Amino acid sequence: MSREEPLLAPRQSSEHSSIRNEDEEDALLTGERTHRSQDGSRRDWSFWRQLGLFVWSLVATMAVVILAVMYQHRVTTQQPGPDDLSWGPGPGGKPEGKRNIVFMVSDGMGPTSLSLTRSFRQLELGLPANDTLVLDRHHIGTSRTRSSSSLVTDSAAGATAFSCGHKSYNGAISVLPNHTACGTVLEAAHLAGYKTGLVVTTRITDATPACFASHANRREYEDLIAEQEIGEHPLGRVVDLILGGGRCHFLPAEVEGGCRADDRDLTKVAQDKGFHYISDRNGFDGLNVGQNAKLPLLGLFAERDIPYEIDRRFQEDTYPSLEEMSRTALAALKKATESSEHGFFLMIEGSRIDHAGHGNDPAAQVHEVLAYDKAFAAVLDFIEKEDTPTVLVATSDHETGGLAVARQLHKSYPEYKWLPDVLAKASHSSEYLGRKLNEYLSSSSKKDTLEKQRDYVRKSLLKEGLGIEDATDEEVGSLLQPDNEVPSSYLFADIISRRAQVGWTTHGHSGVDVNIYASSTKDAWPLHGNHENTEVGDFLAAYLDLDVEAVTQKLQEQASLSWLGDPLGADIRVNQLDSYHGDFRKRGEGCDCGQH
Repeated sequence: MSREEPLLAPRQSSEHSSIRNEDEEDALLTGERTHRSQDGSRRDWSFWRQLGLFVWSLVATMAVVILAVMYQHRVTTQQPGPDDLSWGPGPGGKPEGKRNIVFMVSDGMGPTSLSLTRSFRQLELGLPANDTLVLDRHHIGTSRTRSSSSLVTDSAAGATAFSCGHKSYNGAISVLPNHTACGTVLEAAHLAGYKTGLVVTTRITDATPACFASHANRREYEDLIAEQEIGEHPLGRVVDLILGGGRCHFLPAEVEGGCRADDRDLTKVAQDKGFHYISDRNGFDGLNVGQNAKLPLLGLFAERDIPYEIDRRFQEDTYPSLEEMSRTALAALKKATESSEHGFFLMIEGSRIDHAGHGNDPAAQVHEVLAYDKAFAAVLDFIEKEDTPTVLVATSDHETGGLAVARQLHKSYPEYKWLPDVLAKASHSSEYLGRKLNEYLSSSSKKDTLEKQRDYVRKSLLKEGLGIEDATDEEVGSLLQPDNEVPSSYLFADIISRRAQVGWTTHGHSGVDVNIYASSTKDAWPLHGNHENTEVGDFLAAYLDLDVEAVTQKLQEQASLSWLGDPLGADIRVNQLDSYHGDFRKRGEGCDCGQH
């Protein structure tokens, strides 16, 4: 028996073996059998051929590497624009057939709101530093928020970007800068056969919900918006389910809780149009978490806004929570679409995060964000159990308040801290306490001495409402003799903010980018990274294969634009950013420059 040689052992060289090995290698590289002569020229030709094949292989490999790098760069940096929205390249594809979409808006919630609330929750519940909100685990990108008229948007222009996929001016309710209506994703969904719903904690006629189911030149036209939401709309009724506050603009002023400028009772008009109407907690509970709901449904549970969550939790027998309304809406829409080829579109808004920002109230803010986080989790729970493909996308229209989890209290070098335990002691919002103070000052306080008034403010409001026991005489005095230009609610908010070392830069909005969240990284791949807010609107329409522009054409065929409300005046800026007018110097000279 001959000795076995190692597989890689050098073989004896010979003219015949060399030619044979070259033939075998050529056959492996080219897939073709070769026939060689044994002369030197043939061997030279074989050498150059092998060299050429080697160079070709090297170039091809480098090309593949370069293309792979370019592909990865495109995936991670280049986001599809409004005319280029797609689900590839990416980990997930858009589902075929029946599908649902839930769009959540955290009105006024910026990135700092998450930091504030996360730390508050960790302290209040004794959780470790790595414990996060549900939202934190679903963050996929950010959104740029400017409007057509300002680098700082309002809710109307922000929601128009979501609903229509177009930029517009501050105050526009799904109306373009050229004063024509733009079709909304909700209207397109309804016309395509989807069931639609709106769930909010503010007035249902407020800017964000209004932008999905109505059109108006100005957000202030809430009487007009209410009419359109119940079906007095060029396209007829487009909303199947409405849950929130805002009875005020559905009832005439002479009726308790009404504030309409005319004598129409839209709750009765809605019922004549087929709506099932409920107005209190008993009616809501009768829906049995949506199982007994009959569409179309109109539920108005407050005269104006549903109270802040920090206050509502003591009035659960009067007002449903955002989580409860969300679960009810999801179940009702699921039941209504069980036998349909189409699913549903639902918009849910954590509306009063914005109001807490406007009021610079950190205690109200954290409870509003926590309530929104619970509603977000409820939608995720629904999706996990739902057979129909459903995607959840969430973002904010803007940030409110210029919130910072830091505050310099003195001229000396600032401390590096903020104190959430101060917020944990608060039992009510500054809005609630301001209202209680105003009631006291307008009635019973007239018989009280100044000492008794100070005692009431210290004990009944600051201690019981905010957990503050070290108020200064100056702070108490400012509450008892408030400046007409500064609401008492602002004073309460500042008192607690200073102690928590929470900072605010404005009672208005800011221009910061806001976060985008989704049910999973697979569901909303096109929204990864940084985007214009209009691209969020484009995604909503594209996911459901909706033709929003066709709806726009239908709306613009209207012979009269009177249904949009009074025309805008020439002084309203719609498509040009403002610039500095020397306001600081003029104000310093005593000039009233508020119109600039």
